[in-house]
Amino acid sequence: MEKQNTVLPSLKIGNKIVPVPIVLGPMGAGVSLAELVASVANEGGAGILSVVCIRKIWSDRLNRAVSTYEAVGLEIQKTRELSPNGVIGMNVMVAVQRDYQDSIRSAIDNKIDFITIGAGLIGDLPVMDYPHETFIAVIVSSARALSIIIEKWKRNKWAEQGYKLAAAIFEGDKAGGHLGFKADQIGKPEYSMEALLPEIKKVAQANGNFPVIAAGGIFTNQDILDVIALGADGVQMATRFMATKESSASDAYKQAVIETNSPDDIIVSSGSPCGLLFRVLANSPMYKTHLLAGRPPLCDKGFLLRRDANGKYTICPAKNNNKDFFCICNGLGASCGHNIGEEDLYTGGANAYRITRIETVKEVMNELKGLV
Repeated sequence: MEKQNTVLPSLKIGNKIVPVPIVLGPMGAGVSLAELVASVANEGGAGILSVVCIRKIWSDRLNRAVSTYEAVGLEIQKTRELSPNGVIGMNVMVAVQRDYQDSIRSAIDNKIDFITIGAGLIGDLPVMDYPHETFIAVIVSSARALSIIIEKWKRNKWAEQGYKLAAAIFEGDKAGGHLGFKADQIGKPEYSMEALLPEIKKVAQANGNFPVIAAGGIFTNQDILDVIALGADGVQMATRFMATKESSASDAYKQAVIETNSPDDIIVSSGSPCGLLFRVLANSPMYKTHLLAGRPPLCDKGFLLRRDANGKYTICPAKNNNKDFFCICNGLGASCGHNIGEEDLYTGGANAYRITRIETVKEVMNELKGLV
């Protein structure tokens, strides 16, 4: 008989109680999909869907053109079928401007439990044509960023429109993918979890006392206990689940994670078109090609395009600058099997090198609960 979770507290996000205070970090493109998300939720955590590239994924599945709105709904429905009673959220990236509002609208229409918003300070929230109560968790890298978001919330009267600020997710400098830090801040004590988390907690306590969830570099049950002792109400973890059986990462991606044996094999790069630092595995085929400037940008997916003067989505820094930027959309899609013929781009957190084998979500969750 399994021991029960008697050490870790539960976590409340909006009107949902997460029995185990572990939130699956959204891994895009196409890694944190229904099977992985539902599996974490079924083990008592909160699963978070990543909807970057979701239109491409569902268009491939159905062999027809699918809109972002429809694709988000289909993935939420699939997840809910696999986890009827679990807590399920969805992540939206501010940097994915073209799909931002449609993703949120679809999530609300499909009754997602909560939405996390990151990769930039929160953008405008859509005005729905019916009353709703939607819980939002914002991803921040500092107390100042959280304060700015809170002021924007009040200024735009989002609470009156049905949007409730339900949590803050502090994503530290050891996280994978896009980072909210400058290059000279990475690894500095003054930008560590220990330094910044208490400041963010103070802002949350002064503005409704919503929960603060810590993310970045959390790997073990003891790590979870340590950040809770610092003031966190829960944790967000992605890298630990990257190479699980239920992850939608390709077999090559999972193997690349297992073959990453040292912190030196994990690189913080400045090449993302988002303008944010980006942590990648050094053995990523696309990243190695980028170092040689061997791949001209091919912007045929357009997930990171920005509006031009005419309101059309045509602008991407990587389109005309192959020296300072590299085209990440195709590489990320390839790493989950949706861009055949493209080189893979693998992201991972600072502790990705500690993963040595493929496990099931249940095995990982039992370790994190302190049951084994």
